[in-house]
Amino acid sequence: MLIPGSSRAVFSGLALFAIATCLGPQAVAKDESGPPRLVLQITIDQLRGDLPYRYYDRLGEDGFRFLLDQGVVYRNAHHAHANTETIVGHTTLATGTYPSIHGMVGNLWFDRETGQTMYNIEDARYKLLTAGADVDDSAEIDPTQRAARSEGRSPSAILTTTFGDELRSATGGRGKVFGVSVKDRGAVSMAGHAGKAFWFSKASGEFVTSNYYYERYPAWVNAFNAKRPAERFSGKSWSLLHGRDSYMFGASDDRPWETDVGGFGRVFPHAYGPSDGKYFTTLLTLSPAGDELVLDFAREVLVEEQLGKDETTDFLSVSFSSTDYVGHIFGPSSLEAEDNILQLDRTLAALFAFVDEQVGLDNTLIVLSADHGGPDTPGYLNSLGIPAGYVDPDSWDREAAIDRVRAQFGINGKLIETYDHPYVYLSDDVLDDERIDIEALENAVVEELSAFPGVSLAVSSSALARGDFPDTDPYRAVANNYHNKRSGNVYIVFEPNWFINDFDGLTVAATHGSPWGYDTFVPLIFAGARLQPRTVVRRVHTVDVAPTLSAYLRIRPPSGSVGDPLVEVLEAASSQTISGVADR
Repeated sequence: MLIPGSSRAVFSGLALFAIATCLGPQAVAKDESGPPRLVLQITIDQLRGDLPYRYYDRLGEDGFRFLLDQGVVYRNAHHAHANTETIVGHTTLATGTYPSIHGMVGNLWFDRETGQTMYNIEDARYKLLTAGADVDDSAEIDPTQRAARSEGRSPSAILTTTFGDELRSATGGRGKVFGVSVKDRGAVSMAGHAGKAFWFSKASGEFVTSNYYYERYPAWVNAFNAKRPAERFSGKSWSLLHGRDSYMFGASDDRPWETDVGGFGRVFPHAYGPSDGKYFTTLLTLSPAGDELVLDFAREVLVEEQLGKDETTDFLSVSFSSTDYVGHIFGPSSLEAEDNILQLDRTLAALFAFVDEQVGLDNTLIVLSADHGGPDTPGYLNSLGIPAGYVDPDSWDREAAIDRVRAQFGINGKLIETYDHPYVYLSDDVLDDERIDIEALENAVVEELSAFPGVSLAVSSSALARGDFPDTDPYRAVANNYHNKRSGNVYIVFEPNWFINDFDGLTVAATHGSPWGYDTFVPLIFAGARLQPRTVVRRVHTVDVAPTLSAYLRIRPPSGSVGDPLVEVLEAASSQTISGVADR
């Protein structure tokens, strides 16, 4: 049995050719309009696909509704991999392929060569240009970064090219490519190997990068940071945008499962405190302020780098992260999450207005999606009569299970090297023992794990490598996440609406990372560039985004791409006759 998706790699190339020909001469002939001057890719961290529609009646005309009303809207878009985490989803959107191919199997993975857990984009060879701007553990709500052994950052661990890489190649390096985010992994993954990435440092309160991208900051970056952009929020609070009575969750501001991070509180208003406060910059990212900072820097990139100002197509990725942090701390069905969506709507409207002023929306192809969705909190679901809960691996009788496996295989030393959910890694001593049948050992571990409360299924890497697993969506998603050098020996999937809520001592309200629908379901919208509005309800996947952009510009898709160009986007563009970068 082939790993799902492997046959799509061949088909995607055929589809690209077919679309360029079957739509007829009108679709590929040159005209005066030419290709878009700017591709604007927006990724909203943890924006589940239903959430913009939940608050549609209170959205403005120029943010989400501009996209929903005037774009090509895919109402049933999903990630097709199991570990729905930030780096995995961003890289999938950028590369058009699965983590089994692009290699970013999780925010963390165990590196067999070094014997240590690796943070996805860490790279000791490339230091940050701002001294002391690495992760500040005392104020970090993102525990995955604590595993990083170095402040260095680069895209080197991404094993394929991205759309941005291919755009740079197709334009002889003239096309400019930038990625901007609060999160380093949100910027680096989308900028790819050939672009430039900037992200917000909680330690310094500035936008930073590494010497992978520059030997020194451009003057405009220094000027931007010199204004101390975060300090405008000093002494201020996150307050509701509208009257409390107008909110769906207006009567549910204080819920026991919400987390109070650094005195931010569980009820409005949420005070940021003074700019020299220990948690000040962290609290900004827990609110719409984080997205506003990203918007400000994205505007600066557009102006100072002159994006979209000539006939060569440029690329700007903007990844907004506040939705993710708010979802983790308060849950997606909370007053905080509701207000954040409404405020994000205004941020998007401001971004679109600025792009229209600088480049023109008719000259800009916009694509918006998310790196993953997210579950509702068990407390909220339980209040509706829906079974849900938290998984506590510390309560499992692991020692007894380990002893049984040791006895079965005559193992005296360490059996498990590490467990970084969703992967269990067996110890090197066991793997190097020629007496042990590793496939049989993995199966024994699978049997023990499957018996623990909260576990829906466990899958061995031996089974994934052979393609020997049930032909169901969860198993296919796990297979799409399997990389032979980075994945663990066993992959664990919890029951739907059950997940771990304790990360390195930080208790959170909700956590994504599963192959279930609430985590895979994301918005997918193409707009601008004179596209004709259209709504599509068939199921599509996020691996289709990068090859669609490539087909639109008639350039080579990323090197590992397995997705299929979305015909509706090209059909929606055909009435205004598209010509691509490759035509010049």
